[in-house]
Amino acid sequence: MTADDAYRCFMRTEMDYLIIDNFLLAKTDQPKWEGTDDWKEEFALD
Repeated sequence: MTADDAYRCFMRTEMDYLIIDNFLLAKTDQPKWEGTDDWKEEFALD
């Protein structure tokens, strides 16, 4: 999984925060995700 994959998953789920390397991303600080695709079709569940 790449950092881009992690961000796309983060923005399409109910996660509040994402840590990538030394960066902490808060969902409330991100631009609204405009995609309509279903993350479940792209990312397998554990």
